[in-house]
Order: sequence, then C-alpha cells, then structure tokens
Amino acid sequence: MEGTVSTPDLPWAEAREDGSSVILEDRSASQLHSKGYYGVFGPRGSLTLNRTETLYLVEVGRLRVRSAPEGKELSFREMLHTAEEAESGFEIPYLVYRDLRQRGYVVKSGIPGIDYGVLPRGGTYPSTPSLYWVKAISERSPFRLPDLVALLDQAQGARRKVLLGVVDEESDLTYYLARFVQPKGRHMAASGEREIEGMLLADRVTVFDKGAVELLGTTEAYGSRIGERLELSLVEAAYLVGEGKLSLVDGRTLRPLSRKTFLTRASAIEKGLENLQHTYSDLRRNGLVPKTGFKYGAHFRAYEAEPSATHAKYLVHSVPPSFASSWPELSRAIRLAHGVKKSFLLSWRDEEDSQRYLNLQRIRP
Repeated sequence: MEGTVSTPDLPWAEAREDGSSVILEDRSASQLHSKGYYGVFGPRGSLTLNRTETLYLVEVGRLRVRSAPEGKELSFREMLHTAEEAESGFEIPYLVYRDLRQRGYVVKSGIPGIDYGVLPRGGTYPSTPSLYWVKAISERSPFRLPDLVALLDQAQGARRKVLLGVVDEESDLTYYLARFVQPKGRHMAASGEREIEGMLLADRVTVFDKGAVELLGTTEAYGSRIGERLELSLVEAAYLVGEGKLSLVDGRTLRPLSRKTFLTRASAIEKGLENLQHTYSDLRRNGLVPKTGFKYGAHFRAYEAEPSATHAKYLVHSVPPSFASSWPELSRAIRLAHGVKKSFLLSWRDEEDSQRYLNLQRIRP
C-alpha cells in the first residue's frame, strides 16, 4: 500500500510519540467527527483518533498526520509499518474496519474480545446501540467452537448480533452471521404397540417384518426401503433400541443382542457414535426427521415434516464441545449448504447435557 499524496486543505493531526493515536485540536475536529463519528472528544474540543481510524482517514485522503516532536508528515506506508510493529497481525482487523467503513457503516472500537461495534445504517453515536459485534479473523486462524460459544453467550446477554469477518489470503472479505438456534419440526411420531425385531449386519440393521417396514419406513420415516425390507443406519437403530421400539439379533448367529453389546459393536464401527446419538435424538424429539447428510458432507440433513413431502431445511454436523477446524474447511460446508438452500448447523452437547446448535450463515452486511 502506498502513502497518500498530501493535499493542502486537509486537516492536520499530531501523532502521539508511541504512535497509538493522533490528536486534532482545531475546528476540523468537529467536522471530522460529524461525518462518520470518528474519534473521541477530549478537553477543549480536541479529538483523539485511534490507530485504525487514523490509518483509514489517511488512506482515503481525509487527514494528514505529522510526527511528534519532529513535525514530519507521515505517509500511510510509514504508519502501517508502525502499526504492524506495535501489533502483529494488525492488517487483518484493519481490512475488516476498512471494508465496513466503505460499506457506509459507523464502526467503533469494541469491548475486550471484540474488534468492533457496528451501528445500524442511519444510527448516531453514541445514542444508537451497536447492531453487530464484529470479530476479524484470518482464514489461516483455526476455528475453535469453545471460543465462539463464549463470544455468543456474551453477545446474547448484551442483545447483539455476532458478525465474523474472515479475511482470505487475497485480502477479500467473507462475513458470517453466527447465532444460536433451536431447530423445530412438525413431524409427529406414531406410537408402536410392539417391539420390532431387527438383524444387525456388518454396519447396519435390517428389518424384514412387512408391518414393521411399513410403520418405520413410511409412517415414521426411518431408514431406506430396499425391496421388501427396511435398512436402518446404526444411529437410527441405536435411537430405536433406546426408545424400546427395536430389539436386535446378530446377523451371523441369530442370537439376541443386548443394548450394551450392540452399542459396543456399533461404536467400534461408527466413530463418534455417542455425539451422533445425542444430536439425532434431540432432532427427533423436536419434531424433525434426520436422514444421512453424507452427500452434503454433513452428518444429517433434517426435515421439518415427512421427507417425501418437503425439502430438508438443515444440514447438521455433530461435533464434540471442544471442536476445532480450519476456516477453509468450514467455509466449504457453509457454502455447500447455502447452495442447496439449507441452513448449516453445528450441534454439540454442553456441560449441562443440553443439545446446542450454532448456525453459521454467509451474509452481505
């Protein structure tokens, strides 16, 4: 980035010796503040601009800065160098600030843990509360679920929306609205009068009884109809066994299988089965029909009603509470969900044994 060419009629600001901020002390201070709510007023009408505000105003040609005590004009290049020396990675939040300002938003410094507070369009500072709390992130930074959950819990208490500004390697911005949701559906489970028998094969369960196939496969929307039989996934079978609707026999010996033995064998085949069970069970309890999300790179696709009568609304990925990922991997999953008109959800079991859901939605602010 090159330094801005000086223009004689631009206001001057004097940099603090540590380079953290600049001060305007003439009548241009109020003019600058009134057009974008830059800075904070101090004694005798002086205006203090932080490092980010200063750099932006210099870059767009609205301000000149001179050093203290030499009085030498500082270029944008010199100021960016000073900022990077003082704060490694400064460029990432600066690019987010710059983009939001270019979009016409009033952007102010955030509280600890938050880079910026962004006012709604047309808002006035300080009377209008922030619409968004914005976190600036490099695409090379890891995504850590516990960090985002803590941020969202804090934002929820303050009634703020959380916007994640992810900067890629070409300095392009992608914004994600992050929020907790509770998915709900309208599917009502039928009450079966008898326990149904299923046969455990290598990595799935098969049901042969015609009445049971009709009940589970059509009325209850479990599994897949393969000819005259119904094939259930291990997660579906585990749920039905837990609900007392399904008993199992071993496909090799035809001997009955206890729930404990089945879960031991199923867990050896299906990694993370416990997390998947928690998510699947919660979706069912909330009136949704979960089916495999394999084709979409997620654990489940979830329907609000009978799958034959509607499209899946959610793609749900079940994760542990400590889940971490890379942003490129997560970005692919979110974009795919958006492309097939579904909401992408991460689901996990918290410390209080409640199932929680995080929606990450790509938006244009």
